[in-house]
Amino acid sequence: MSEQYSLHTCQQITEIPASEWDACQEDDHPFTRHAFLKALEESGCATAETGWMPYHLVLKQGEKISAVAPMYVKGHSQGEYVFDHGWADAYERAGGRYYPKLQLSVPFSPVTGPRFLAPAGPDQMKQKMMLAEGAKEVAVKLGLSSVHTTFMQDEDLSAAREMGYHTRVGEQFHWVNEGYEDFDDFLSKLSSRKRKNIRKERNAVKTLDLEFESLTGDDIEERHWDAFYEFYMDTGSRKWGRPYLNRTFFSLLGQAMGQSILLFMVKREGRYIAGALNLFGSECLYGRYWGCVEDHPFLHFETCYYKAIDFAIEKGIDRVEAGAQGPHKLARGYLPVKTMSAHWMQDPGFHDAVGDFLEAESRQMDAEINYLKQHSPYKKS
Repeated sequence: MSEQYSLHTCQQITEIPASEWDACQEDDHPFTRHAFLKALEESGCATAETGWMPYHLVLKQGEKISAVAPMYVKGHSQGEYVFDHGWADAYERAGGRYYPKLQLSVPFSPVTGPRFLAPAGPDQMKQKMMLAEGAKEVAVKLGLSSVHTTFMQDEDLSAAREMGYHTRVGEQFHWVNEGYEDFDDFLSKLSSRKRKNIRKERNAVKTLDLEFESLTGDDIEERHWDAFYEFYMDTGSRKWGRPYLNRTFFSLLGQAMGQSILLFMVKREGRYIAGALNLFGSECLYGRYWGCVEDHPFLHFETCYYKAIDFAIEKGIDRVEAGAQGPHKLARGYLPVKTMSAHWMQDPGFHDAVGDFLEAESRQMDAEINYLKQHSPYKKS
């Protein structure tokens, strides 16, 4: 007779051995790796003080960890990239208390990946559903308004739906590697106008007196992180006022996951002026942060989009996810794709109201994505 399952929570990722957490993953996704989440906590970026109190969900069978979920008690809606401020305002105007809430995600990372981490096997879906239901039970126990699971893979979304969550559709732009031999092979599949525009942008950057470095693993030194953090702070301060990550995080990330990091750095006259941070696994390159201290035409596109495509083609990586938002990516070969999230509200009336809103929003998002696909930069087949 198999041992019974039980649900537990922990308030530090270090309470769970890294080997046991990572064994719950099927595909070794870099953003849900124990090392990535540990770097966020140990650096002080994902803590109760920043409004991201770790409350990770653990499913055990007997004494053995069977499945886990990165989970946080949130005191705000910052750093999520799936926006629910309107829900919070409406619920509080009606006399409810929206915050704190429960969030199953990777802090500050709009990257699709596993949220209910359960290894392959006959009980995998059952374990995912138990985690989805367990998150609701934690919300009820703590008196939290809601549970939000963002940037989900299909299997996790199915588990959440089975447990009564509503589905929300979002949009990102991803580049897909169709087995291209090189960048010119990729360009040959684009319409003439788009192909000429990309060549024009890349040639304009070549006329600048710039030096590009592609760094990974032990090639990334503290001096590189020093320079990159300056870029990150400059861009973050201009975009949203308070960057989420501190300098310590980047050092910890480099020490723990250097072989999964691709750092593009740009020099002019011997001085670093721009950079882009990416993480990658066997199937995907994830573009995360960009910054610069000098503005040059098309340098952002070259460093963040075209260099990423070059790397993916060279390494045989299936796709490039270039981060949140950005219809301008369409003209550069990145196509619109759906991103999915799931939401459950403890108040039944509020839950139904959100469900009605999401039905209408999903139709609108489907129409927008279909419209954008009709304006694909690729040649018509």
